[in-house]
Amino acid sequence: MGDTIVDIWVYLAASPLLALTMTLLAFELSQRLWKRIGRPALLNPVLVTVVLIAAVLIATGTPYETYFEGAQFIHFLLGPATVCLAIPLYRQFERVKANALAIAISLVMGSATGILGAIGAALVMGLDSVSVLSIAPKSVTAPVAMGITEKLGGLPSLTAVFVIMTGIIGAALGPLVLDSLRVRTAPARGYALGTGAHGIGTAQALQDSEVAGAFAGLAMGLNALATALLAPIIVAMLL
Repeated sequence: MGDTIVDIWVYLAASPLLALTMTLLAFELSQRLWKRIGRPALLNPVLVTVVLIAAVLIATGTPYETYFEGAQFIHFLLGPATVCLAIPLYRQFERVKANALAIAISLVMGSATGILGAIGAALVMGLDSVSVLSIAPKSVTAPVAMGITEKLGGLPSLTAVFVIMTGIIGAALGPLVLDSLRVRTAPARGYALGTGAHGIGTAQALQDSEVAGAFAGLAMGLNALATALLAPIIVAMLL
């Protein structure tokens, strides 16, 4: 019986549809659980989905490459989903224009803090220079962060790991930190999550409100540009 189940799994694992279905079901279950127990930040649906899928892959011995053959269809949709963030941002254009100065100052401070904090933590932990360069742009969405790291001389693949960890941790703990600091307004909360936790933080902000999601999407895009400009300067000054 056990061999039969293994044979069935091996057969199904070769189908891209399995990975796609498993990802969608895991996210749906995670989201329902999150809503049922009061939407706690620590049980962010993205985090729970990653844990569930990782557990299944480890338990079944399925290589990540095999899983990604099916999950890449969801990965492809990240591009259109990012473009769609322009819709809520357009609806909030007047509010963005009215707060342009505050947004600009927050952008520079947030980007610099993210870079300096990452480099400082890496140096305190005694990481080698390549790892320090790889972690510097960890608060930026993965494709941009990997490009920045390549120019700095780090490892893009290592950067991707740091970026994913930053997004998941930021989305899980960010709302708790903002609550403790009594940051209540949707634009400020969204902008903070987008700056510190890129796409995953933006997804968390969209769960709160369209306004928060709009400002998070704005912050995610602007922070990518700011980090691309500031990271080489800060790295040159410190390393």
